[in-house]
Amino acid sequence: MFGRKNEPAAESAGQPEEQPTSPLVGKGAPTPRRKDQEAARRRPLVPTDRKASKAAERQAAADERARVRRALETGDERHLPFKDRGPQKRFARDTVDARFNVGEYLMFAALVFVVISFVVPQASDAQVYILAAFWIVFILVILDTFWLSRQLKKRLTTKFGEVERGTVWYGSMRALQFRPLRLPKPQVSRGQYPS
Repeated sequence: MFGRKNEPAAESAGQPEEQPTSPLVGKGAPTPRRKDQEAARRRPLVPTDRKASKAAERQAAADERARVRRALETGDERHLPFKDRGPQKRFARDTVDARFNVGEYLMFAALVFVVISFVVPQASDAQVYILAAFWIVFILVILDTFWLSRQLKKRLTTKFGEVERGTVWYGSMRALQFRPLRLPKPQVSRGQYPS
């Protein structure tokens, strides 16, 4: 109708189309059909061989437990439980394991005091001394743990700048465990403080 004539289109209709010199950019393969993709993903809700499926699940769980157990013994960060992972937790563990902690002997002291209190008659004055000795040990544990938490916070701040939430508590609770029973196992000897 009214308007300009499309002259360039008429001119280009007579000339052959030029092929682009650069290769096509893209994935280089046709898009898979939806039906094929759904068929590839399809699997039964209930496995056909239930015994084999349960055995495979049990084996996978056993392998995972073995990996975690090895990590707890060797200190391998990749397979440690989430609560034990991270450089700050490792630093706290090494700091606690390098020092002598009064708290790790608290359970043994409590056991000794209980046995002695059963042996000594209730009416004797020795019961007062036994109870006083137990309270002295308990107060020493509290003071030692308080001192450790202060030192640990100071050393973590110096090394990492900011202390992650729960790291000082993690180290303090580790100090109350008997050294051979700690998990992850101690990776440093006594006196070998981390730098």
